[in-house]
Amino acid sequence: MTDTVAPPSGSQSSLREANRARILDSVKRFGVITQVELADATGLSAGTVSVIIKELLAAGLVNTAPTSRSGRRANKITLARQLGLVGGVHIGQRDLRIALANPAGEVLVRRHLPLAAGHRADTTLDRICLFIADMLDQLGAEHQEILALGIGVDAPIDKTTGMVSSPGLMRGWDDIDIGESLQRRLYVPVLVDNAVNLRALAEYRIGAGMGANPLIYLAVTHGIGAGIIIDGQVFRGFSGTAGEIGHISVDEHGPICRCGNRGCLEAVAGTSALLESLHLTHGNLSLSDFVSRANSGDVACGRIIEDAARHIGFVLAALCNTIDPQRVIVGGELVGVGELFLAPLRRATSRFTLPSSTPTIEVVLGQLGNDCAMLGAISLALESVHLPGNLEGVILHAST
Repeated sequence: MTDTVAPPSGSQSSLREANRARILDSVKRFGVITQVELADATGLSAGTVSVIIKELLAAGLVNTAPTSRSGRRANKITLARQLGLVGGVHIGQRDLRIALANPAGEVLVRRHLPLAAGHRADTTLDRICLFIADMLDQLGAEHQEILALGIGVDAPIDKTTGMVSSPGLMRGWDDIDIGESLQRRLYVPVLVDNAVNLRALAEYRIGAGMGANPLIYLAVTHGIGAGIIIDGQVFRGFSGTAGEIGHISVDEHGPICRCGNRGCLEAVAGTSALLESLHLTHGNLSLSDFVSRANSGDVACGRIIEDAARHIGFVLAALCNTIDPQRVIVGGELVGVGELFLAPLRRATSRFTLPSSTPTIEVVLGQLGNDCAMLGAISLALESVHLPGNLEGVILHAST
């Protein structure tokens, strides 16, 4: 049997990781499965399955035991259960998403809570602790089983201080060492990063960005930002502000942005700005209402989306000229309008990028939806965890 081909443009290492991920997915799906059945379910050769199962067994990610199927001896495979847990948290401007996963990246339980604009750090961190306690209770697990916790916040993080590196971008969170504060509450290792970096990481590991190098993830929501992956690593810059394209000025006479500057892309084309521009004609719209009306053919909503896409595409093109990415992945609430946003974004990006002999930069939708940053936070936590065998690639394969 011929092994199936894995992610586009992937290296031999990427192929091995994809094959391991395919086997883990099958074990998760069936619960108990033999090696022969795994070969049939995955399309991989019996030899490849045998080698990977030995690696997974050495890493402590699966258990094996002899069994009998149809009168013939076989080796049954199950996921290991006592390796511990990792957590992933996305602290957004308007909501909180949190999940606990096993070391294979499989999400076991999750929570979602809307948050008020300008939510306080201490209250939100306390809520995270309460959620974790509740989820552990639901799983019948103990607190000491948590190996690490990854946190994504909607602001750049200075890795030397663990604090938001640009004051004002997440009001109420300035001068808060988020990792230390949670670690003091939970007594577990905590790692913190910009949520858009974690979105990029998740899409690169398990989503629309697999095999792409370099990769740009464009997040369009209440804020606008970009995560950058180069040679498989998140590029954060010196102080953590790499990719903050939402705070590039596109109108020197434009509105004041939350960062304190005038005419930033976010202040002109972020979803909060779009909703405000419709206030006189449409009243107080929620973002979901706005998306719904745009998809239903509301002319004003469609025009505003097209204008926003043109502004964003202009700035995205400048970033593409700098990074020269293979692929751009677009995510966030605004992509719910689909081609109404993507088509003018592609046109503007193509118009302002440097002509090249290579094919046009791919601009595609993300695959991981609203949980993207949370899944990236799980990957961040898993990267810090030492498992038996420390099998790279396998422990970074998260599942939605």
